[in-house]
Order: sequence, then structure tokens, then C-alpha cells
Amino acid sequence: MLDFTDNLDSLGFEAGLTEDEKMYLNLRSRSACLIVSGCAHALFVCELLNLLRKKLFAANGSSSKTHLSVGILGGGHMGKQLAMVLLHVSSLKPSNINISTKRPETLDDISKMGVECYFDNIRMAKWADVLFLCVLPAHLPQVCPNLRSHMPSHCLVYSFTSAVPSNRLAMLLEHNFILKPQYEFVACDDVSNIWHLHNQVTDALRDKEVLAASVPLSMSGGISLDRRWVSAVLYSLLNMCTAEKLGSGKALQLLNELFVTSISAKTFNFDSFCESSDLSKSDDPFPWISLVDVQTKETPLSDLVSGNKGLQDCISIMYHNAFSNLAEGSNY
Repeated sequence: MLDFTDNLDSLGFEAGLTEDEKMYLNLRSRSACLIVSGCAHALFVCELLNLLRKKLFAANGSSSKTHLSVGILGGGHMGKQLAMVLLHVSSLKPSNINISTKRPETLDDISKMGVECYFDNIRMAKWADVLFLCVLPAHLPQVCPNLRSHMPSHCLVYSFTSAVPSNRLAMLLEHNFILKPQYEFVACDDVSNIWHLHNQVTDALRDKEVLAASVPLSMSGGISLDRRWVSAVLYSLLNMCTAEKLGSGKALQLLNELFVTSISAKTFNFDSFCESSDLSKSDDPFPWISLVDVQTKETPLSDLVSGNKGLQDCISIMYHNAFSNLAEGSNY
């Protein structure tokens, strides 16, 4: 039966707004943009870490487990959207994902998919390899003290709490393995046509235009991402090798296998990560890298990311490949 209300302007979101209120519609666009891009980039990080973990296990069986354990702290709108993206798009199984929230009973739909939902932040801190912080800034002074004494050093904390800088978060957690994307809004003719077409993040990421607009190194649609975030992601992969006590030569080999470019099969060398490195003369592991530092300073790797077109193209291809499950359909 034909729906006469379909696309009726008088029923649209903007119809009931005054002229003064319409001035703030760009904030709605920005919110949608941040949620879609934030979830997409978080999934990309998980896929890279999962790929490397499998390579680590295949190389020498040093990893205690072949899968990545992903914790989401906070079951609000951001936490729910992120969980659905990980469930429907990533290579993670539901058993690889846990959510800790004050109201786990509100997550029945996610729980029925096989995700453990509970209210126990300490349990999650001990369990997770990657911990997504999806809580309000005002809650961090209460949340962080419980986490910091139980969270292992190799746990990657990924913060969606934009109002709290990474160095402040590092102090609260006494932890420097923290990844925090820095987004900036840039001039654009009209971003609403890109970000407002879909109500759910998973639906938005099926849209080729939306997916193309969220590519980390070439974002469009009125937003940009600090390139040092990409460098920090690559350093997080290096830290995973260091946590497994993998020799520097073997670590470089695995990373080069991940990022094979059309220009060179050896994208990274010792100097790509550390200045004046003497590791080439030995096979000691790379030193542990503070992600807080590499996201606030220029590093050898940030220079490489900015100047290596082959690596940029490789990252773009891998980013699109991370969402191939959407095109094939979901099992959940």
C-alpha cells in the first residue's frame, strides 16, 4: 500500500523549528558525523589489532590467545552504536565483546546476540585487550581509580570522551597506552546530505559515499582527523609486538606483511619508529612507546605517514576492506 506520508516535508525534523533554531542544525550534522566516523575508526583499529594478533600467534605461538578481547565501558548511545558496529561488521565474535554499564538490563537486544553485559568495571579492566571509554567526562574521576590498579599495561584504552585530553586521562589512569582521536570541523558546503541519510551507524557505513568520507587520511564531509592518530595506531601495533617480547626484526617483518604497498614490500624499517635506533644491531624488542606522546608530538612515523603515498593508499584500501562484511551481509 502506498504511504502518502513518505518524504512529506511537513513531517520532517526541520518542519517544527523556528528560524532561530534552524541556525543550530549544523550541530546535529556534526553529532551524526562524529558518531559514524568514531565508530568506523574504532572498528578499523580492532581489525588491525586482530590481524596482527593472528600473525603473532602463527609466527611463534607467543600470544596467549588468538582473538582480541574488546570491552566497552558505558552502555549509552555511543556504547550501543559501537557494539552494534563491532557485532555486524568486524571479524570479532560476540564472545570477544563485553559491555560494562550501570544498567545492563537495557541491553537485552545486544545480550541476546551473545555479548556479556554486566556492571563490573574491574572485571572488564582485567579481561580486555582493548577498552573503549564511552562515559561522560564527569564520570571519569569515579571510573578511573577502579580501572588503573587492575588494568594491564598492554591494554589499549580508546577514549571517546572528547572533553578530556589524553594527558589528563593518562594521569587519571596512570596509563600511557591511550588512543584518542582528535577531530576538527572544516568548511564544507553541506554535510547534512552525507551524514543524515541513515539512523543507524551500520546502515550509514553501507553507504559508499559515507564510507569514503570517513577514510582516516582523507576525510571529507566537513570533518578531518589529526594524522598523528594514524601514527599512534601504528605505534599501538608495535607495542603489541613489544608486549609479546617479540624481537625488533621480527616485529618489523610482521608489520611490513600487514602493510605491503604498491611501491615497496618493506614499508617500515628501524628508523621509521625510533630516532637513532641501535636495534638493527640486535634483536631486542622495541621500547614501549607512549601513545600520549606520539599523539601530541611529531615523530619519525608521523613524517612517514605524511610523506609516503604508498602507505596512505594501503591504509585506505585496508580501511575499506574492514567493512567488507557489510556488503556480504551479517550473520547477526
